[in-house]
Amino acid sequence: MWQSIAEQISTELDIDFQITDKASLNGGSVNLAWHIQGQGRQFFVKLNQRERLEQFENEQWSLQKLAQQGAIRVPEVICVGQTLDKAFLVLEYLPLQMETELGWQQLGEQLAALHARHEQAMFGFDWDNFIGLTVQPNQWQSNWSSFFSEQRLGWQLQLLAEQGFGVGNIDKMVEQSRQLLAQHKPLPSLLHGDLWRGNVGFTAEGPVVFDPACYFGDREADVAFTGLFARFPEAFYQSYQAVYPLHEGYQQRKSLYNLYHVLNHANQFRGSYLLQAQELIKQLFH
Repeated sequence: MWQSIAEQISTELDIDFQITDKASLNGGSVNLAWHIQGQGRQFFVKLNQRERLEQFENEQWSLQKLAQQGAIRVPEVICVGQTLDKAFLVLEYLPLQMETELGWQQLGEQLAALHARHEQAMFGFDWDNFIGLTVQPNQWQSNWSSFFSEQRLGWQLQLLAEQGFGVGNIDKMVEQSRQLLAQHKPLPSLLHGDLWRGNVGFTAEGPVVFDPACYFGDREADVAFTGLFARFPEAFYQSYQAVYPLHEGYQQRKSLYNLYHVLNHANQFRGSYLLQAQELIKQLFH
């Protein structure tokens, strides 16, 4: 397996790369992570079963889309592929440092700069991708309230119902969500899509983000998720607001946007996330 990965790195970079040292890394709940090195070069490798290749390809495309924007640093993609029994994604290896207030401030400024580039007229993406292990549909739509209510909430609610965990009348909740967003007319921004603390790091040169699930949507959905699990430090929000202030009504929409992620966690992990989803639904949909 490792020889096959080394050969593909060699082909992509037009070098003769041989792995002289490798070490397993902690952190990923979905994939195995490795640090490999040789000939003075280092790489970060994600491994999973062969059938996970599509997820790695989607991650590659999201990382490349973010890199094209030049607003926030992401690891450079080296290659993606398969061995006899594994799928792999090879990325630039970035040594991470302790977080600092300045780093969070820079991240806020950079995310605001990314969100301020309204280059797309519609909501969605050129392909469906994954949020964690769950398929994330991204069919292009011109209406944000319909896109979010149908392809985010409705999709997750349907997945839950199909597994025997229905939490209410799906059509009714989708319609109520559409009504809650009806007067909100955001411009599409490129979103990271899965922006929580576990997908943020800091290097000597500044912040870096990982594991995106990109699409063009309401920027408030990215910002909302930063406060759901282990809220980002205040320096992040202050610097974001200074560059691109959030619209009026954000505090009311924040819980609706985060319901998507709670439902996704309920779909993947059950347990307390199911209870959290039910509680949020009670608050939002009377």
